[in-house]
Amino acid sequence: MKYTFLSLFAAFAFTAASAQSFEPVTYDLTTDHTIYSDATGYGYDFGAPQQLDNKKFTDPFFFSVRVPDGNYRVRVVLGSKKRAANTSVRAESRRLMAYDITTERKQTETVEFIVSKFSPKIDGSKVVKIKDRERDALRWDDRLTLEFSGDAPAVQSISIERDDKCPTIFLCGNSTVVDQDKEPYASWGQLITMWFDNTVAISNHAESGLTARTFLGSNRLDKILSMIKEGDFVVVEFGHNDEKEKFAGSGAWYHYSTNLKNFVDQVRAADATIVFCTPTQRRRFSSDGQSIIDSHGDFPAAMRAVAERENVPVIDLHTMTTQMYLAFGEEDSKKTLVHYPANTFPGQDKALADNTHFNPFGAYQVAKMVVMGMKAHNFSFLSGLRSSWVDYDPRNPDKPEEFKWRPSSRMETKKPDGN
Repeated sequence: MKYTFLSLFAAFAFTAASAQSFEPVTYDLTTDHTIYSDATGYGYDFGAPQQLDNKKFTDPFFFSVRVPDGNYRVRVVLGSKKRAANTSVRAESRRLMAYDITTERKQTETVEFIVSKFSPKIDGSKVVKIKDRERDALRWDDRLTLEFSGDAPAVQSISIERDDKCPTIFLCGNSTVVDQDKEPYASWGQLITMWFDNTVAISNHAESGLTARTFLGSNRLDKILSMIKEGDFVVVEFGHNDEKEKFAGSGAWYHYSTNLKNFVDQVRAADATIVFCTPTQRRRFSSDGQSIIDSHGDFPAAMRAVAERENVPVIDLHTMTTQMYLAFGEEDSKKTLVHYPANTFPGQDKALADNTHFNPFGAYQVAKMVVMGMKAHNFSFLSGLRSSWVDYDPRNPDKPEEFKWRPSSRMETKKPDGN
């Protein structure tokens, strides 16, 4: 096994972690490495990569490094001296960081991005009250995990250094926003990351099934406030689950509106900017297939009303996702959601027909809508938008067959919480 300067790293890794500091490290992946362990604090995760001749990986593989909470600038050199390659890079719970990078034999390409790493710890004895389904989620553990996939992934090196200065966009929401940990579900929060360079961090604290009330009650905003700094942004999307709450004062115009105001006040007290996203539409066509039957009632209007009173920027995903469904039509719109016949995935003996939760292609479309909404407000962090970005119109969405996604080896066909 070859080390770059890992003998030094091993000596101070855990002392550094306890002090919330981190020294830059580089890993040479053209040589062999061990499987990740707490003793080393780095290595291949979920088993050793499967290899063919010339280290051609046949399946997605993972590499993890133990780090304290914070933002990390990651530099990955892709390519191989011996073969052509095609690689995509995902971080933590399937956040897309680099997409469909093709390199010829002896060619390399370097990609850089910021990964936000966080754990449930806040301060003292206070923690985020995570759900049982989150306990093995990669986004909540004590390590920064990178996943390499593609037609023929090839990685030469990984470099990691801490970045405490870059602006951070914190995401709050439910199953339509969360970093879905396993295939085939996906959300816009884990696809929008690919459009930002190494000057912007996106920190996704959403979780399936949450309402504005339960997000606050599980200390998730407290976690964000423990990490936030002046000039950061907090993007909030709720509604899908709030509309199902049934208790005194529940509904769009009291508890929901009050909780949204709570977000506004606490974020602004931290000298950060708050942004609202109206809830994504559910796919429910009228009998003639010409319109969408809305299921959100007064909740989008209530969010807009709070935004108008408090001068909060709004990204209207409710309208844009409706436009996308209508553009695809009743049948093809299924291609944006978790609609798959039985036996599409291992262990899936029943068809999946989910009209709320997106697949990676649908999440990719919604992520583009969010970026367009950000551009409409000309937010300062858009200086970090990658040069590969092309403006998007949900009335003229991308073609599903042009989107390439190599499924992760981590799968679970159980429907996420919420609907």
